[in-house]
Amino acid sequence: MPMPTQVTIREVGLRDGIQSLGAFIPTDQKIALVDALSRTGMKRIEATSFVHPKYVPQMADAEEVMQRIQRRDSVSYEVLIPNVRGLERAVSARADLVYVVTAASDAFNERNLRMSVDESLEVTRDIKQQADRVNMPLAIGISTSFGCPYSGDVSVEQVLRVVGRLVEIGYPEITLADTTGMANPIQVERTVGAVLDRFGSQATIGLHFHNTRGMGLANVMAGLRVGVTVYDASLGGIGGCPFAPRATGNICTEDTVLMLHEMGIQTGVDLVRLIDAARMAEEVLGQTLPGQVMKAGPIEHQPTAAAA
Repeated sequence: MPMPTQVTIREVGLRDGIQSLGAFIPTDQKIALVDALSRTGMKRIEATSFVHPKYVPQMADAEEVMQRIQRRDSVSYEVLIPNVRGLERAVSARADLVYVVTAASDAFNERNLRMSVDESLEVTRDIKQQADRVNMPLAIGISTSFGCPYSGDVSVEQVLRVVGRLVEIGYPEITLADTTGMANPIQVERTVGAVLDRFGSQATIGLHFHNTRGMGLANVMAGLRVGVTVYDASLGGIGGCPFAPRATGNICTEDTVLMLHEMGIQTGVDLVRLIDAARMAEEVLGQTLPGQVMKAGPIEHQPTAAAA
């Protein structure tokens, strides 16, 4: 399959990244980061999540963030929700899309959502029905699609089963998530290829990788080889999962964008502005972030001398 010529990056650092940190980030600084990302040409930004602050206190200011960001018509401001109550809050906050989560592993889902995979799928059905009533666009992520930190390997058949249920429910976009960085490129090609073969005509398939073991961008390459065009990434490489041990940062947005641009794949993102936003994030968080391009800068291409 030929490589895609254009890819959509879905920025998740302001939600998936920040929620993994122990400290609460001041609301004004979160808003400044969302606004900086809005100026990069990024089309999709996961700005916050509507979860109970008892479990994710870093997102306790979700309504205020959504109220005060400077919205651009070209940007979809998206939020994560765990249940119907989260959907109600997202609708009130004028989210452009709500992102729902389930998992391929019962062991992980019990710890993350306190229910089995099958029970979680019924919750996603309720959310879909409620969202359809208010015309709220939906997407969903399947955690541990490439392995579970508690129960180990997750079979391709199990991933296909969960994707099939979500397609039947009517989810138009389904992201396969490598929650703790257990995936490798051959596994990605095999699993994602099987999902696309069976369901690629019925739903958009996206990918969410962590760089826990240094294979994040290699796995993006594997996704490109089978034709995936939607990828989650996190500004500066911040991120992790508070419910998964050793789940270090997501793939870095600016590193991913640079790689794609150097390969001739368009993203619509201004890399220089994106690097500025990553450096702002490093200042806001007060820690060195794992992103490489923010340190080295973009590649400077010198014009080729004319032949004599």
